[in-house]
Parts: sequence; structure tokens; C-alpha cells
Amino acid sequence: MKPKLTLYSRQDCCLCEEMKAVIRQVATTTPLELEEIDIDTDRELREQYNDQVPVLFIDGRKAFKFRVTAKQLSKRIGGKPAKLFRVISDVLGRRLS
Repeated sequence: MKPKLTLYSRQDCCLCEEMKAVIRQVATTTPLELEEIDIDTDRELREQYNDQVPVLFIDGRKAFKFRVTAKQLSKRIGGKPAKLFRVISDVLGRRLS
């Protein structure tokens, strides 16, 4: 069964874009379902998460806020980090952990 990820985010948010990129990276090697919710489309969500985005839930449970690495996300959902990104991070001289 694929894990269901729910990402609460907003437009023009650099941390949100960073988290989406990590999710896409992990999705290259681990099947997952993603629902992205823009908090600015709902007044209650905006009040709840205004300065707390991005927030990532996995199977209905809050898992990460603001930042996550591919390694952390893969570990949480039971997958393996994408090899390509490990190689790229090695070339850049830093690990994505």
C-alpha cells in the first residue's frame, strides 16, 4: 500500500518549493500518493497554518514541518533515497541527510 502524503503549502513559498522537490525526488524510487493543499484557498487553513508551512502529513499524521531531506522522508515511508541524488550530493561535497 502506497503511503498518502498531504502537503500543506502556499504559492511563492521557497520552503514549500524545497519540500515539493524532495517529495518528487523520493517519488522517483518509492511509490506514494501526494495531495497538495494551498492554505490560502481556505480561511481556516490559513489561520491554522499561516506561518507554519510547509507541513507534511504521512497517512494522516504530522511528519515534517518546514524542511525534510530525501533520506528522512524515505526512512519515514519505508523507501530508499534516490541513488542519483546521493551521487549528486557526493559530487557537491555534501550528503543530503
